[in-house]
Amino acid sequence: MEDLSLHILDIMENSVDAQARRIEVRINEDPDRDLLTLEILDDGKGMDAQTLQKAMNPFFTTRKTRRFGLGLSMISESAKATGGELTVESAPGKGTRVKATFHQSHIDMKPLGDITQTLLILIIGRPEIELSYCHTIGEETFSFDSRDIRDLPTGSPKVMRQIREHIQKGIDRLTRRTKDS
Repeated sequence: MEDLSLHILDIMENSVDAQARRIEVRINEDPDRDLLTLEILDDGKGMDAQTLQKAMNPFFTTRKTRRFGLGLSMISESAKATGGELTVESAPGKGTRVKATFHQSHIDMKPLGDITQTLLILIIGRPEIELSYCHTIGEETFSFDSRDIRDLPTGSPKVMRQIREHIQKGIDRLTRRTKDS
């Protein structure tokens, strides 16, 4: 995968398949420590210890739509390529937490990608799922929660354009403020 947003999308799809009702995406950029931490948490059905152990194998999947599950192994390799790591915590009935750390200045660090579009794919495609996004760079934070737009007609192109602009402006302000610091 060319950027981290595609990894995020893949993991969110796993959450949807695991019957999650709420998904949280957290990105924390720590310039002082040269780290980017990405966390995706869900309240889905979770995995038992045996399934969790197999989940990192690219030739294992519980999906019926394909015969292999590259998602976790690919993000793990992306993190390791920068000197980072991936951890996955899960338990039946408790959901799943995927956490990847990356060294941002490493030559193999992938770009973050189009986070706005990634979030919109879930908002449009699965409006019944609550999506929370929090992006922190140093001391600055931008957050978005789909519960705040629950009463809006998200099927409307005008409303979706406004949501897209709101998220993109928030991310742009965040990155601009941290560059000016």
